[in-house]
Parts: sequence; structure tokens; C-alpha cells
Amino acid sequence: MVWYGWMDALPHLDHGSEVPLYRQLYEQFAERIRSGELGQGERLPATRELAGSLGLNRTTVSAAYEMLEAEGMIAGRVGKGSFVTAALVRGELALAGRGPAPHGWGALLERGEAAPLPAALGRETISFATSWPSRELFPLDEFRASCAAVLGRADLADILQLGSPAGYEPLRRHLIEEARRQGLAGAADDLLITNGCQQGLDLVGRVLLRPGDAVAVEDPVYPGLKSLLTGMGARLAAVPVGADGMEIPRLVRVLERERPKLIVVTPDFQNPTGATLPMAARRGLLEAARAAGVPVVENDPYGELRYEGQPLAALKQLDANGGTVLLRSFSKASFPGLRVGWVVGPKPLLDRLRHAKEAADLHSDQLSQAVLLEFAESGRLEAHRKRLLEAGGERLRVTLEACREFLPAGTGWTRPEGGMNLWVSLPEPLDAGELLPRAQKLGVAYLPARYFAVSRQEPGGLRLSFAGLEPQQIRDGLAIIGQLAAAELASARPSGEPATAMV
Repeated sequence: MVWYGWMDALPHLDHGSEVPLYRQLYEQFAERIRSGELGQGERLPATRELAGSLGLNRTTVSAAYEMLEAEGMIAGRVGKGSFVTAALVRGELALAGRGPAPHGWGALLERGEAAPLPAALGRETISFATSWPSRELFPLDEFRASCAAVLGRADLADILQLGSPAGYEPLRRHLIEEARRQGLAGAADDLLITNGCQQGLDLVGRVLLRPGDAVAVEDPVYPGLKSLLTGMGARLAAVPVGADGMEIPRLVRVLERERPKLIVVTPDFQNPTGATLPMAARRGLLEAARAAGVPVVENDPYGELRYEGQPLAALKQLDANGGTVLLRSFSKASFPGLRVGWVVGPKPLLDRLRHAKEAADLHSDQLSQAVLLEFAESGRLEAHRKRLLEAGGERLRVTLEACREFLPAGTGWTRPEGGMNLWVSLPEPLDAGELLPRAQKLGVAYLPARYFAVSRQEPGGLRLSFAGLEPQQIRDGLAIIGQLAAAELASARPSGEPATAMV
């Protein structure tokens, strides 16, 4: 059977649904494979042909196919297309290379996860895909000295014993005193130590959300947040991100229409765009949230990484109504592998978060917390942060200069003043997802827009994470991306049509 020739068998997609189109497409193909309607060896439509038939962007179809392939249901053959590799065996679905699924695990594990990220590449690759600090900047001797100081303490046995779910108390006191000094915590607030900002987001979601609840999020948004919320059964209410961050007039409309239970926002150097909310927008966001009675979760992993310009007051500092929960972390400004973050918010909420954390993992690792406290109180953390700011500022300048030098006319990009990421918008009709395999063959990786999309598709969009790369690597990588984009643009442009200058 040539499946894609039967127009009445095309998937039926609901463009008004909260479920992303790629996810709807994946689910319909997966169901037809599970039912045996699409049998082993049958060919699926080519991505370009199916996208044209359904009126979709090709990246949407590609994302659905990637999910099917990741689950062993289909496999792509170079130059031939994608074919069903799963088969029904005695009523059970046998996935490619896995045999029949015992006990129906496929159905049990079915849930709303996001499209899988690209497979990790070799260390020799110039990777703009990971929003990490440079490992070359880690002050290993200073870290060893902090470890030695902790290991030589008389109370080491207590540190290695089970502790409080609220966190290692000396570090907790240090952080809340610092938060009060900065105006981030008042008398009605408390602080909980977590395994990074991601666990803070998870705990807030566990306590405040129920399946089907809407959450107002930025679009595009960090994939980890998208996966976390959809995995909880939340509906994502997309608020577009512009040059100045979350667009507040659109947020107001989302609050009126969707009635979300939470607003999650990254005001400083948003991931993936690098955008920062101006002061007027911060006040507007808080007023809109107050009027709607919706709590604000301020996700702030990058706020300390400002390379130029003046810092802006955090939402938590500006909020006189107690409706903001602040998430911060040591991960971006010190050592991501230690996984130490914290939540600052109203005491009644923090009590519930503490109970949820105790149920999840008892408490965060106390040795890591003790070492980070020693690293901070010794002055080593501040010295390391100064080196990070100097290096990050240089890497950002090089990235912006390389974008101007190498990317083709018509390309746009954000101009952050800090953080680790910026957003590139390639000119039409370029598709960053389609260019990625060619870039990978030449040793360059990045993440195309589809991994960050909530409701808006931007085929030409991609994130550049620059903080973990050396300046020359940044230049070399952007030169390759620029060459590929220019060549593709030239082949797509009708003969004789002049290039459009970027203004």
C-alpha cells in the first residue's frame, strides 16, 4: 500500500489545540503503527510532501518523525525515505531492535514529552548547542582547596549524615541573609535549597499545578521547562518573546483568555533568546499578575552574568504583594555539576515545597552545599565570577562580531548584554533544521527553533550558546554556518534576483 497516496488517510490536525502539531502528527502515526494499519516495511510520506499536503512547515513533520524514530517505530534510509520498522507480534508491538514490548510498557510510558534533542556529538565538534559555562575556566585548584577545608572540619561526620530537606543549614542561612540584604526576601519569606533551578521548577509545579491547568510561558522557551510542564499534564499558554522579552500586552490577553495558574518568566537574558525585560515591562507584568491573581515564578539562572549595562531590579524585589517566587542557582556562575540552587518565596508555599522535596529525594547533597559555602565565604566564588564575566563578555562580543561578518544579508539576531545565549533568525526561505545535518558533517552543532517552540514556528530560527566556546571556535563555527546559509540562499533564489541588504 502506498499510504501517502490516499488523501483521505491523511492525519487530521487541530490547529486550535494546545497539543503541538508535531505531537498530534506523531500520535496519529504511532497509533496507526500500533494498530497494524501501517505495517512493517511500509514507507511514510517524504517530509516535504507531507508538509505540503497538510499545510505545515517541514520542521513540524521532521520533529514528529524524529520522535517515531527515537521510539524504534520507523527508520530513515538515506535517499529512500522513512519506513515502518515496528511490527505486531502476538498482539504486542515489536520495536526495531528491541523485540516485543513486555507488559505493554509503550502504552504505560506514553505521555507528552517534547521532541528528543539531537544526539550528542564528539568533543571535537564546535557546539553552540549547550548552554554551559566553559570547563576551561573552572578554578580547579581553588575548588580543591575548598574541598580540603571542608574535609578537614571537625563536623564532617555531621555533613555526611542525613540532613534537613530545607538544605544544609549554614548555606541556607548564608543565602537568605544575602537575599534579605538585596531586598529579595522579606519577613514573610523563606528559602529552600534544591538540585538546581530545574528542581525548583519541578517542586513548584508539583505543589501548584494539576493536570489540565494552563501555565503562561515564553515562546520560544527553554526545552527543559517545556518538557517538565507538559510531563505534568499542564497546558502551555504561549506568550511571544520579542527583543525586550515577554510581550506584556500579549500576556494580558493570555491571562484573560486562558486563566493560567502560573506565569513562568526569565526576565534576565532569557533562554533561548538572550532578551531582558525592561523595567517598565517588569512593572507591567507584576501588575497584570496581581490583577489576575496569578503567581509569578521568576526563573533567574543567568542574572549574575551581566557583561555590560546596568542591572535591573528582580521581579521579587519589585513585587510588594508577595506573589513572586524566585529561583536561582550556583550552576551558571560556578560548577553546574554540583546541582545547587534555591527557591525564595512566601513561607506557606515554601513549607509545601519542603514536604514535596522530602518526598522526592530527602534533601540535596550536603557535601556539595558545604563546599560551595566554603567557596563563597573564602572569596573564591566572587573571584571566579569576575573571571567568568570578563571571559563571557569577550565571547559575546566575538559572537556578535562574527554574526555581522559571516551570516548572510537578511539575517537578524538578538543583542543581549549578558547570559549565555542569543537568537538568530535566518532569512526566508532558509530552514535551520534542514541546515543542521550539513553543519554537523562539518563539525558544527546548534539547536534549531523547533526545540524551543510552544505555538509559533520559526523555520529560520536557531539558538547560539556561546559561553562554553573559545573565541576562535566561535568565529570558525559561525563562518561555517554562514557559508552553508549563503549557499542555500543562493540556490533558493531565482537566477538574477539580487540579495536584500539587512537594515
